[in-house]
Amino acid sequence: MNKPILHIFRNTPFGRETLLQSAYLCRRLQLPLSVYLPKFKQFLFYFDSEVVQVDLDDSYLTDSASAKEHIRETLALHQVKHTLVKPTGKSASNLPDLPVHFSLMTCPRSMSEDTRKIALGMIGSKVRRIVQAAHFPIYLPAPVYKPWTRLSVLYGGSDNAAGALRLALEINRISNAPLQIFSQGDRGELEAQLLTQGFSAEQIHSFDWRFLGDGDIVEQFYQIPHDGLVLLGAYGKGSILETLFGSTMEKVQSGLPNSLVVVGPKCGWVKVAQ
Repeated sequence: MNKPILHIFRNTPFGRETLLQSAYLCRRLQLPLSVYLPKFKQFLFYFDSEVVQVDLDDSYLTDSASAKEHIRETLALHQVKHTLVKPTGKSASNLPDLPVHFSLMTCPRSMSEDTRKIALGMIGSKVRRIVQAAHFPIYLPAPVYKPWTRLSVLYGGSDNAAGALRLALEINRISNAPLQIFSQGDRGELEAQLLTQGFSAEQIHSFDWRFLGDGDIVEQFYQIPHDGLVLLGAYGKGSILETLFGSTMEKVQSGLPNSLVVVGPKCGWVKVAQ
């Protein structure tokens, strides 16, 4: 993990908060930051097997004359240096192609829909498509700047959840932030699943593993630390129970104010062996 974090800048107060979150993440992970200043409301990602078009709302084009200065002022608070992303080409005159060689990408809960019209915690359709297609994890920050001091992994048995755990272990190594795993279900079955996913018995026994109560997972969210960066897999179905974390991302979105890192099915972390 040595490539930059990608941030799409929005020159508004909410955009400033999101940029502060990206800057903090860069500082904790010791990664550079690449900022894209949109000139158009659309852009394309050319991933290995899919092209994703992102349609931004009008707020991303707010007051372009002051955008660069606002970026410099905001990033100075964390002493984070940045580079501006240059499109690799254009598929049309108003449709630039963005590079895809990044460690992570910061996305607000929605990029293409008016956030006032999105239900609390719901993920916009374009952000969903990025999660599904990208080979890098997606960082969904809290709406306002919220530093994290520990890592909280939601593990339910899916391969994507295992990828989230692998990523958390790497972040733990870099940042020295303590790591906890939160699960529901039978510990023996989940340990067996981790073994099949390439984790060693020694690793598994060293985990700080917390098991939540049965029933609706939303009712158990109070046990997840308020200052935790939550990592989870998206869309995956484990071989244990379909109702575990891999299939309940919307509940996590609406039930937790924490910043999230989501590992999608094409993300490289899913298949990395330990």
